[in-house]
Amino acid sequence: MFFDEDRILAVREMILASDTPGRERALAKLLPMQRGDFAGIFRAMEGLPVTIRLLDPPLHEFLPRGEQEIRDVAEALGLSSAEVRGKVEALREWNPMLGHRGCRLGITFPEIYRMQVRAIMEAAIDVAESGVRVKPEIMIPLVAHVAELERLRALVEEEVRVVRRERSASRVRPAIGTMIEVPRAALTADAIAHFADFFSFGTNDLTQMAFALSRDDAGQFLPAYLESGILPADPFVSIDEDGIGALIELGVSRGRQSRPNLKVGICGEHGGDPASVRFCARIGLDYVSCSPYRVPVARLAGAQAALYARAPRERAGDA
Repeated sequence: MFFDEDRILAVREMILASDTPGRERALAKLLPMQRGDFAGIFRAMEGLPVTIRLLDPPLHEFLPRGEQEIRDVAEALGLSSAEVRGKVEALREWNPMLGHRGCRLGITFPEIYRMQVRAIMEAAIDVAESGVRVKPEIMIPLVAHVAELERLRALVEEEVRVVRRERSASRVRPAIGTMIEVPRAALTADAIAHFADFFSFGTNDLTQMAFALSRDDAGQFLPAYLESGILPADPFVSIDEDGIGALIELGVSRGRQSRPNLKVGICGEHGGDPASVRFCARIGLDYVSCSPYRVPVARLAGAQAALYARAPRERAGDA
């Protein structure tokens, strides 16, 4: 989601709602905002694939923190400060990284994901009808068990069918995939691939979970590990090929056992690291994704990896 003041207030209204109808009223306010955002992206991409990850952060991240902010939100939504404060406390998590986020939000609050899927589809149809080709890809985050993806893929497909029927749209058909960012998902990728058109390995979270390292806190001791040679490189900068890389390679292999044409890539800051890009090319990934400012480095590394892979074949041909 993209956030400005109106969006934040609507998101907070959705989170603070006491029941499903209340959440749906708030989501109805968010729908046109999301639809407009997605339409702008589709137009800008002009026919290139656009992968949209459904809501991932834990809901408490969007709630007010200080007392003044709590009072302001309560006044704006017609609630008491006590009600808002109570909800903030109820949603507080000791370890939000492993908490109520990602696909778990879609399981417990399916109306949130339904709204996002509707916004994606309506935007894609609007843009397609204006003459611009669109290729939407819907990504379900933080899947750990195949049953999560099976249920949420069914939800996404149902909402897609409803919107296409409402709009009489026959050409817009999104791909539906998932992020592999939980070690268990990589280990069970053969089952998960039955319900995924593509995999995107979320290397930031996969590194955190497999190393039991927090990106936010590891800076207190990680430099000592690097200086002493315990680790050869910062695992949040360059993929740890022996550990995290092995999980990725296993996930790719098992996923393609079930779905040979499975599209696979990575999503994370590793996508802008030349050594990580070379690793991804070597194990047969289709793409890497990274922050915009790292794209030039990633493209150069990808080109170098492709030339390196071609060189042995050319030498063999000369022989």
